[in-house]
Amino acid sequence: MNKWKMGYIEPFWYDEQYKDLNYRKEPFNNDEDLKKWREQGYTQSVELFTGMMCKHGENQPSWTNKIIKWLEKDFNWSDIGVNYYRMETGVILPPHKDMYVQYSDMFNCTLDEIERVLLFMEDWKGGHYFEVDGTPIMSYKAGDYAYWKGKVEHSAANIGKDYRYTLQLTGHVK
Repeated sequence: MNKWKMGYIEPFWYDEQYKDLNYRKEPFNNDEDLKKWREQGYTQSVELFTGMMCKHGENQPSWTNKIIKWLEKDFNWSDIGVNYYRMETGVILPPHKDMYVQYSDMFNCTLDEIERVLLFMEDWKGGHYFEVDGTPIMSYKAGDYAYWKGKVEHSAANIGKDYRYTLQLTGHVK
């Protein structure tokens, strides 16, 4: 049985507001993974392990609520976190499992209850890479998404010349 699945939502974000957000570099918060990556030979600076994020609660596109309504209706999610993510050229995020520490503390839920959707905002471009549970996902279209629950290993990279835009969506079923 797969630990994850792919899905699709018809894009409605053609105005590209997501490109003009206040993106900021967020530190990678799992020291164990950082140590493991160094032992595996990843030598880039810590800053190149993560892209830039416009976090939930900040000034986000006018249609963000439409994304939340979709997740409430189709996934039966509560307490939905919406983080826009921009990966610059040269960023490599090696295989890891999200720990959702802040989310689980805020909403008093366990790691196994937390669900994630990674929504691709644009069609695939050369040099953009995403892998989930050992399966590479490329040639995706805007509106494609990967979904998993709990700890599922995934990785991403951008060795292309264009930014890679995704939407990290987090929730749980009450």
